[in-house]
Amino acid sequence: MESETKCNSAPSELSPNGVDITKSQDGGVLKEIKKEGSGDEHPLDGNKVIVHYTGTLPDGSKFDSSRDRGEKFTFDLGKGNVIKAWDEGVATMKRGEVAVLTCRSDYAYGPSGHPPKIPPDATLIFEVELFDWKGEDLSTDKDESIIRSILQKGEGYNKPNEGATVKVHITGKYNSEIIEDRDVEFVLGEGYEQGVIEGVETALTKFLKGERSRLNIKAAVAFGKEGCPEKKVPANADVVYEVELKEFEKAKESWEMDTEEKLSQSEIVKGKGTNLFKAGKFKQAVKYYQKVVDYLEYETSLEGDDADKRKALMLAAHLNMAQCQLKLQDNVAACEQCDKALELDSDNEKGHFRRGQAHLNKKDYEDAIADFKAVLAVDPSNKAARNQITIASQKIKQDKEKEKKTYAGMFQKFADIDSKKEKENPVAKENEKNADNSMDEDSGSGSDAMESETAPSEEVNA
Repeated sequence: MESETKCNSAPSELSPNGVDITKSQDGGVLKEIKKEGSGDEHPLDGNKVIVHYTGTLPDGSKFDSSRDRGEKFTFDLGKGNVIKAWDEGVATMKRGEVAVLTCRSDYAYGPSGHPPKIPPDATLIFEVELFDWKGEDLSTDKDESIIRSILQKGEGYNKPNEGATVKVHITGKYNSEIIEDRDVEFVLGEGYEQGVIEGVETALTKFLKGERSRLNIKAAVAFGKEGCPEKKVPANADVVYEVELKEFEKAKESWEMDTEEKLSQSEIVKGKGTNLFKAGKFKQAVKYYQKVVDYLEYETSLEGDDADKRKALMLAAHLNMAQCQLKLQDNVAACEQCDKALELDSDNEKGHFRRGQAHLNKKDYEDAIADFKAVLAVDPSNKAARNQITIASQKIKQDKEKEKKTYAGMFQKFADIDSKKEKENPVAKENEKNADNSMDEDSGSGSDAMESETAPSEEVNA
């Protein structure tokens, strides 16, 4: 079923079976349970629900069925993606429950109907089976590390952005035990200063004012490998937070700033990024350095001192992000940031050195050597670059030795097989040898030519 059509038609008499489950108690949706579900939980707004359904008109004629298609139907509850009767009716169901929803026209398709199968002002009857549901994935990488279930809808359409000042109430639990319960005000992106975990901060950028939601947060964006001894949270522990966004004031977007403001803000966020880097918070530091790029990336028409300042800030941001990515062992991202830095300054020593480190970590030894040589071209006294060249060269030599041993082993294996065949069937071996000699004679000097071509490569390998 698709989009909701609203209608202000007067209430009409529906089937006497079922209970009114509408929020306004106006009799628009009646529910009759055919099979009880399990547990006490119901899906919440924003949850992705999985159902089977069969839809009929009051005369019993079927107009749609997921069962006939052999494919379960999935939709986001409370988002207006289905008819109003479904958003309200399915929200009252439990896992495994089968129910019949009798839906008045104004909770279905209204006076327009849904031609050709659903006539105008039609009452619809659905048998729905609810299999399961899961929360909305708010994680940056869509890895289900932050799952939201809305307990209370927010108001309006505005949401906090990075840098917004937010006032929230947070209640955190680990294994059903409360680990914190407090009001807190902070700037989004700087919650770490108030002990707010990354998962909560990330989720808040999707909240509306007044919203209260439950967040299931994986360890990676909660307290991580260290845990939190003072809150009695062990290492690698998942947690659950209930968060209410009471108020917020959005930060200025970059398009709302003039050049002076962008340069000034870039200096500020670069400084915050550096503080985070020194504290070992590399992922958070990357966010601040990225803000510098967001502010200044398209300010290409600056001149004089402003142009020089922009270049210096952009260069620092890319180089610092590269260093963060090296710490996070994301060598591909580190290379990308160095590439961007070197676009700004092709002879930048740090750019070549850090890209060389990333290549070395990726085992791209030839590329690493090229970068470290570029460092020496700028600064011949750079001992670290010389050492890295030595390391990369040794790695190449080790790989060649390993490759040589592998091929030697293969050739020995083939020789052993041939020897075994000869012992088992000497007559066949002699025939094969005669055939080879005959072919050499036919080709003139094939055997001698073959030897002379391969000799140089054998010397190189040695």
